[in-house]
Amino acid sequence: MASEWLSELKAMVGREYGRVYAWDKVNAPMVRQWCEVMGIDNPLYTDEEYAKQTEFDGIVAPPAMLQAWCLEGLHQNNYPEGSTDENPYGALKLIEKQGYPAVVAVNSELSFDRYITMGEKLYYVTKLTEVGDEKTTALGTGFFVTLVMTFFSENTSAASDDEKIGELLFRVFKFKPHQQPEKNSAPAEVPVIKRPKPGISDDTRFFWEGCEAKELRIQHCKTCDELQHPPAPVCMHCQSFELDYQVVSGSGELYSFVVMHYPEVPPFDYPNPIGLIQLDEGVRVPAGLVGVDNKNDLKIGQRVQVEFQTFDEELTLPMFRIIDSNAQARG
Repeated sequence: MASEWLSELKAMVGREYGRVYAWDKVNAPMVRQWCEVMGIDNPLYTDEEYAKQTEFDGIVAPPAMLQAWCLEGLHQNNYPEGSTDENPYGALKLIEKQGYPAVVAVNSELSFDRYITMGEKLYYVTKLTEVGDEKTTALGTGFFVTLVMTFFSENTSAASDDEKIGELLFRVFKFKPHQQPEKNSAPAEVPVIKRPKPGISDDTRFFWEGCEAKELRIQHCKTCDELQHPPAPVCMHCQSFELDYQVVSGSGELYSFVVMHYPEVPPFDYPNPIGLIQLDEGVRVPAGLVGVDNKNDLKIGQRVQVEFQTFDEELTLPMFRIIDSNAQARG
C-alpha cells in the first residue's frame, strides 16, 4: 500500500550516515593544482612567504575546494579505509521503486565555517534532512529530497571533538514525468534538435567569424603583445583596450580532458570527450575531441591539431584531433 512505503520513506528522514574520509591531508600541491585549473591567483593559497604575513601564518586552502578533498577519485566508490559503505541515497532508490524513475538536481549550497590549513585530515557525514510531500511540477510529479553533507577536521587530541568546517546542502527532485500520449494517438513530429549556438558579442565576433573562415583566431593585445582566451573587452595582462587577434597554428597538446557519459543530451554523441587544449602559442582552449575510438587511449600530453567541423549547416566549431596516439603522460 502507498501509505506503507511512504511511512518507510518518512522514517528515513533524520538518519545520519557514516563517515567518508579524504584520501590525503590538506596539502599545498593539490591546492596549487586546483588554483591553476580554476584560474585563481590569490597568493594566500600559493605563496607561503606572503601567507605567513597574514593572520593565518601560512597558506590555506580555497573554501570552494572543500568538497574536492573527500571525492573518491577516478574510480567510482573508491574511498579510503575506514569510510562507510552505507548508501546515503537509499531514499531515492525507494522512491524509484514506486514508479518515479527520473531525477534532476534542484540546488546545491556550499557554506564554510573557516579556512582549512595545511595538514588537516577531513571527513564528512551525510544526513537525510527532508523528504517533501508529493508535488506536481512542470517536469512531472514526485518528491523533493534534501541531503546535507557536513565536513569535519579530525582532531588528534582526545581532549577535543572534531571541528565542523563546512556544509554542503544537495537537493534533488525524484519524479515520474508527465504521462506520454497514448500509443494509438497520432505521433507528434519529432523536432530536429540542433547544436546550441554561442552567444556572440562585439568582443567574440572575430573568433566565430574565424571559425567560418577555418581560422583559429586568438585575441591579441597590441600594447603588451600577449594572447588571451576566452576573448574579453580588456587585456587581462596589462588592462589595455587596444586589442586585435592573431591567427594561430591550431597545434598543441592535450592539457586535460573529461569524457561525458551521462546525462545524454541531444544532439551530442556519447561518450563525449572534451579536452582542454594547450596551444603552442601559450593559451588554453576548451574544445571537443574527434577521432577518439577508445577513451582509454586519451593521455595528457598528446599532440592535437585543430579541425573545423560544421553542424546543422550553420555552425562551425573548432574541434581537435589526436595526432600522436603514442604520447606518454607528462611526468
